[in-house]
Amino acid sequence: MRYLTIALAKGRLANRTMELFEKIGIRCDEMKDKSSRKLIFVNEELGIRFFLAKATDVPTYVEYGAADIGVVGKDTILEEGRKLYEVVDLGYGKCRMCVCGPESARELLKHHELIRVATKYPNIAKDYFYNKKHQTVEIIKLNGSIELAPIVGLSEVIVDIVETGSTLKENGLSVLEEVCGLSARIVVNQVSMKRENERITKLLNDLRAEIGKEQQL
Repeated sequence: MRYLTIALAKGRLANRTMELFEKIGIRCDEMKDKSSRKLIFVNEELGIRFFLAKATDVPTYVEYGAADIGVVGKDTILEEGRKLYEVVDLGYGKCRMCVCGPESARELLKHHELIRVATKYPNIAKDYFYNKKHQTVEIIKLNGSIELAPIVGLSEVIVDIVETGSTLKENGLSVLEEVCGLSARIVVNQVSMKRENERITKLLNDLRAEIGKEQQL
């Protein structure tokens, strides 16, 4: 039996996902050893192996078949735009992708003015402004604290993930428009879905049933 390979986005998402997998009987005790330098963790009995990757790389591993299944945030799926099946909304890691800025920028958005938008997510920002709002904007890609951009005058607004909004408030910014809701998702390689259909379908059904139980509590 070949291994079913699962790529998890490092950090909180991976920890939460492993808790969920344990509830459906898929354990991987090796992963609990925080001092381990291993890159791949195997459950020989079930023929499943896991590896941790940077969130932005998970869709790439899945598209190219290096992983059959991936668990990653919807923001990464949208931004990376890879060819894969998005099959289950896990319902955790919930947040929103929003257009944020000072109150003064609200009018600029209403009147479709040419503005500069700073973001870590240029593809999501482009899609939102060009295809949904039909507003021409200049998109500036940043990697660090996006909130800084409108404060120092680099951009009028930002497109970023908002969880609580407290960082925005502290910096005199607010949510001006919501782009989309986000949460953790399961993605599957298109070839694996056909080749390992039975195993993958069972795994997904078990996960859906467990999520359904948790939502009823």
